[in-house]
Amino acid sequence: MKFAVIGGTGLIGSQVVQDLNAAGHQAVPHSLSTGVDILTGQGVDEALAGADVVVNLTNSPTFDEASLAFFQTSMDNLLAAAAKAGAGHFVILSIVGADQVPDLDYYRAKVLQEDLLKAGPVPYSIVRATQFMEFVDAVLSWTADEKTVRLPRTPIQPIAAAEVAAAVADVAAGTPLNGTLDVGGPDTYPLDELGRLTLRIKGDERSVTTDDTAGMFAAVHGDVLTTGPGARIAPTHYTDWLK
Repeated sequence: MKFAVIGGTGLIGSQVVQDLNAAGHQAVPHSLSTGVDILTGQGVDEALAGADVVVNLTNSPTFDEASLAFFQTSMDNLLAAAAKAGAGHFVILSIVGADQVPDLDYYRAKVLQEDLLKAGPVPYSIVRATQFMEFVDAVLSWTADEKTVRLPRTPIQPIAAAEVAAAVADVAAGTPLNGTLDVGGPDTYPLDELGRLTLRIKGDERSVTTDDTAGMFAAVHGDVLTTGPGARIAPTHYTDWLK
């Protein structure tokens, strides 16, 4: 099959392209760097022409309220082009529990993206992933100074980006789910404990202070960012990945 992978040069997209091509498909990466602008629509029709499957892995450049407009405009353009191209499957990557965190603009924007896809003209699949292992350092940096990292006790279930990409590629190559698949890592940690573990393994001498008001994940209540029954659990443990 022919796949148009929008956002195909990023962390997840580049690996999805690699996985699909390794499986014998024709996966073509598209992004701003290849002349495709999903906000203005420039190059979108050409990118999707002849595609059996559209995989949209683009992301908003900000996590604030502007992310809502980004996903509204980009999905409107991509869904119209996918229908015009006669694509039979449209896949996006979202976040486990996004609909349970209405206080975060970015999570509301991802739910908007999901809703636009569900209401759109093309059979679809949504892959929802837990927090990427690759982003843990960034999460720690949000509330850190030279000596201390402040983190809430929010339960986090880290997954390696490569295993997210593998799940997206598998779903994209299959029959449309017209539904959602959750994927997550094998272990769940309170975020403050995950911070302590990360710093210890890296030999970082900073300390972690538990602060349930610190950072973006302070807006998350309970274990809504972890997978439930029916999820696909990836094999790589965070401690093994980190080492």
